[in-house]
Amino acid sequence: MGNRRDFLKTVAGATTGMLITGRAFAESALQGDAAAPVKRREVSIGGKRVKVVDVHAHCVIPEVWDLVKDTSLAASAGGRARGPNLMGPDRIRAIDQLGIDVQVLSINGYWFYAADRDLAAKIIKLHDEKLAEWCSAHADRYVALSSVALQFPDLAAEQLEYAIKKLGARGAAIGGHVLGEDISLPKYDPFWAKAQELGVVVFMHPQGAENVVMKDAFKGRGDLGNVIGNPLETTVFLTRMMVNGTFDRFPGLKICAAHGGGYLPSYLGRTEIACEVRPNADCTNKKQPSDYLKSQVLVDTIVISEEGLRHLAAEVGTSQVVFGTDMPFNWHSNVDLILNAPFLSDAQKEAILGGTLVKMLRL
Repeated sequence: MGNRRDFLKTVAGATTGMLITGRAFAESALQGDAAAPVKRREVSIGGKRVKVVDVHAHCVIPEVWDLVKDTSLAASAGGRARGPNLMGPDRIRAIDQLGIDVQVLSINGYWFYAADRDLAAKIIKLHDEKLAEWCSAHADRYVALSSVALQFPDLAAEQLEYAIKKLGARGAAIGGHVLGEDISLPKYDPFWAKAQELGVVVFMHPQGAENVVMKDAFKGRGDLGNVIGNPLETTVFLTRMMVNGTFDRFPGLKICAAHGGGYLPSYLGRTEIACEVRPNADCTNKKQPSDYLKSQVLVDTIVISEEGLRHLAAEVGTSQVVFGTDMPFNWHSNVDLILNAPFLSDAQKEAILGGTLVKMLRL
């Protein structure tokens, strides 16, 4: 298996097609252009105006380039600093068009897991403070999640507490592993303990399952590293958090898993049976996997189809499903999937579109 830096360099090149450096591009993005404003869509259910909250939205902080331009992380950091990933007037127009009232921002990519402790501390401080600036300037439209340097669990715990208490962050965003290492291991408990103590959600977003597949396994047509790899990484992460007892050690921990929780809700019965009847499974969980899904795990709505949403809600419960778009990436995830779902009550639609997150994120 290739190292994470090589993998992210490949992903960055394939998905961005350009390399932006320095402060100039960031400044131009914040200044925006003279594009005409769009009419803001307001979402109503049963004649009642409801607040729509998007839990899954990415951005980058291009100023980080100045911290890493002379390091081995330069290619990974710079390659992601492109137009749609930058915060500016275009992003506000986009959420206006989609009927999103509040967007929850997370940094796109966890390339900084390869940084040493000193550099990681500087990167996360910059990320979190720049996100806080944007959210403060648009307090009615945006909140942020702290990046945290999870490769140093004690530092990640400190960073999370600082971001929550001093910068107004509403939780943390993490990958599904740290340089291939399973983050349900006890060494990561200081971070999980802090998230539980603070009562904040941890948003888990994958990076192509390079911790699971062989090098170049997804090479070729179809963007399989994203289409298959991302849900696969999420599936492995959630399952290990269950069977390794992490959810039992931290019963107050709340995880929001991207892309509908991966494949786990679609094949849940196999996981539950394995823990019951296969001795070599060696599961340590005290409850059924479905119990964790229905209590400690939230999943976003990026399952695209009506039937996918129906099945997801049936397996995890509508109380655990929250709205997400994956902005700025176009997955056709929008409010109409929920609004038009015949199997959801008005109350359930309102909860999914924003009600659950309004309470959880203290909006």
